[in-house]
Order: sequence, then structure tokens, then C-alpha cells
Amino acid sequence: MKPRRVSWPISGFEPTSGAQRPTHPRWRRPRFAGVLIAAAVLAGCATANGHEQAACRQTVTATAYNSTPGQTDDRPNLGAWGDRLEPGMRIIAVSPDLIPKGLDRGTAVRIEGLSGTYRVLDRMPSRWHRKIDIYMGRDVAAARAWGRRRVTIRWPGEC
Repeated sequence: MKPRRVSWPISGFEPTSGAQRPTHPRWRRPRFAGVLIAAAVLAGCATANGHEQAACRQTVTATAYNSTPGQTDDRPNLGAWGDRLEPGMRIIAVSPDLIPKGLDRGTAVRIEGLSGTYRVLDRMPSRWHRKIDIYMGRDVAAARAWGRRRVTIRWPGEC
């Protein structure tokens, strides 16, 4: 019968029966493995409403748009998914490549540099990639002042 190898989890607590602690790297355990794993898990979590959940993040180009016929089609207050857009609502449109990453209809999004939470209720044409459009109602001056910026967005879910 082969001798059984034992890995001792805490140094200094080996049995005194003459058994030696294995020295092969495969048999060694990091002393603070549990602490390192817990720190890694907590670093990837965000707290929302008291519940911890993973938060995805992506750097995108952000522009702004308005409910004017010149910037949309003949139905300026209707999103691509059929949602009615009203001035004052915090809404974004996302490029199609962001939808499979979890930014589908109704997702809550935090935008770097802006307060509050925005909802994904509109979709952009397929020619755009890694881009969001922030809805600014009828305030064309605010949309022009925003311009084009690189921002980091965060949303709950698995990336």
C-alpha cells in the first residue's frame, strides 16, 4: 500500500507522529488563499439596493440626441423598441454590439460623469459600435454642449 500524502492547511499544526509536510509545489497551499479569494470576489461586486451583484463595465463613446424630427424619423418620441420617450426621462440608446453584453432593453446603467441611473430603452443603427446616445429631450443646446465624450458605463449582470 502506498503512503498517503497529506497537505497541511496551516503551518505549525503538523502532527508529531513523524509525518513530514510535503514539499512538492503541487502539495503546497497558500496560507491566505481564502482571504485572496474573498478579496477578488468582493472587488468584482457592486452593491445595489443592499444586494451584491456583479457589475459589468465598458468604455464607450457617448453622444446625445433629442426628440426632434431632424435627429430621428417622423416619430421622434418613440424608441426603436416601441417605448415612448418623454423629456426628463433618463434614457440611453445603445449600439447593437452592446446588446449581447447585457445592455438589452430596460437595463439600468450608470454613466461616468452623470448622476443617477439611465435605462436602455432605445437602440442605435447597426453601423455604430461601442457607442451610446444619451436622450436629452428637446434641449438641443444641452446635447450640443455634451458633444462627444469617452465615458465608462456600468451595469449589473454577468459580463
